[in-house]
Amino acid sequence: MRVAVFSTKLYDRRFLDAANRGFGHDIRYFEARLDASTAALAEGFPAVCVFVNDRLDAAVLEALAKGGARLVALRCAGYNNVDLEAAERLGVSVVRVPAYSPEAVAEFTIGLILALDRNIPRAWTRVRDNNFALDGLIGRNLSGRTAGVVGTGRIGALVARTLRLGFGCEVLASDLVEDPELVAIGVRYAPVDQVLREADLITLHCPLTPGTRHLIDRDRLAAARPGVMIVNTSRGALIDTAALIGGLKSGKVGSVALDVYEQEADLFFEDLSNEIVQDDVFQRLLTFPNVLITGHQAFLTEEALSAIAETTLGSLADAEAGRALTCQITARSVRG
Repeated sequence: MRVAVFSTKLYDRRFLDAANRGFGHDIRYFEARLDASTAALAEGFPAVCVFVNDRLDAAVLEALAKGGARLVALRCAGYNNVDLEAAERLGVSVVRVPAYSPEAVAEFTIGLILALDRNIPRAWTRVRDNNFALDGLIGRNLSGRTAGVVGTGRIGALVARTLRLGFGCEVLASDLVEDPELVAIGVRYAPVDQVLREADLITLHCPLTPGTRHLIDRDRLAAARPGVMIVNTSRGALIDTAALIGGLKSGKVGSVALDVYEQEADLFFEDLSNEIVQDDVFQRLLTFPNVLITGHQAFLTEEALSAIAETTLGSLADAEAGRALTCQITARSVRG
């Protein structure tokens, strides 16, 4: 199948090309992000392949459908950037990668928690300046603290299990469906407001939906424990960034690690080191010594990239052969 792949980096090409040896798709790579101004690049392609910050609203989907596209393949699990209602109306099928490597994101999350707790980035910077003083680097044990895990799908369940069994945390979890295996090891489920109110550290692993947008807002931060740690490796808009900055300024929020950001589409995955970043909110976040930000890299392991490529190209092969699309996502399936 001919496919136009948007938002491609060298690592995307490497793993897609390797996986494609077993499929033989005709792949055309575009570095550009998909939006209304670039949709014309996909004209004549029956399939397009996109990533987290590509835009697939109704206008873009209409342009793709007009150009002959009948399949959109997401190289990710999230689908908040796709108007599924419009896709269904236009006869465009949408597939995703529901589980590429939950271990990759879970392990990165634990790494962020440890980096914050033990002041590792600050210590590394000091040593590079030949400053070996330990003042200001006192950390805290994870053992015995209460961790709040919001969302216990594959990734959240791994994080909860690691915090509970690996570090001896008390773990409070919130999800629409309880995981009996987590309950068996002592994870306690509670309403999300209780989790956010009682946890010493909060880690987010739920999808971005209208109901979870700004899950962490001013009111919930006001009710949180003083000095709470917040970690987000899921979707940026789960957190109201303005409210988060207010919490950092007041000291209510003790530390923050973000691998995602609400307005990341204009920043992440690009080298802007020679440019003036115009996002004042993001720049404000960078001024806090207790904030650690990475550029949406939690997924970035060899295992995850291989799985993403295999699943994505497999979905294209299924579509071309007229087989059932096992990774399809529809507006109806989201509504349940």
